Amino acid sequence: MGRPNKDAEYLGCLRDYFAQNRALPSYAELSKVLGFRAKNAAFKLAGRLMSANYLESGPGGRLVPGPRFFELPCIDARVPAGPGDPAEFSGGVEFKEIDRLLVDVPSRTFLVPIRGDSMCDAGVLDGDTAVVELTPMANPGDFVIALVDGQYTMKELRYEQNRPVLVPHNECYEPIRPESDLSIIGVVRGIIRRYRSSGGRVDARVRGERI
Repeated sequence: MGRPNKDAEYLGCLRDYFAQNRALPSYAELSKVLGFRAKNAAFKLAGRLMSANYLESGPGGRLVPGPRFFELPCIDARVPAGPGDPAEFSGGVEFKEIDRLLVDVPSRTFLVPIRGDSMCDAGVLDGDTAVVELTPMANPGDFVIALVDGQYTMKELRYEQNRPVLVPHNECYEPIRPESDLSIIGVVRGIIRRYRSSGGRVDARVRGERI
């Protein structure tokens, strides 16, 4: 019987290493990081991961993330949030990248930290991060980042008698009817949220919703 293929486990270790160090180990460090006794095993692993597009050779021959390095398993399951509803799981697993789920045009996409609670009833909370596509074009119903009367804000874009109105999703706030200038900076394409445990430690979970 052959030895089990542990490449997926090693790849997970490299992803964790990259998350902590924002760089991959050198070839010389690879054996130590993964617990290999022989350096040749590290070279062979790197070759297999490069063939599968998880790793690439960067400047100076250093290992860098490849096109598939940031893929995460997406389980084919329906997990309802209601009380007592059974989950449906078909057993299938597909690998996806978070940025591809939330980002359509990378060259025009930026992140905006959310401050305040004016959109809380739409599920956008203080401390969230908005994934925003830079564009002056927006449709009614879009959540937008706008510059209105000299101030930036995130609201839902609507129209009243052909005039734009920025609508909050919190009854404590009034809609904004621009008195002079209104510039649409971008359209919100998704929301990212990190959850914290009761002890204040940041969990390794990220909530991303596409809008």
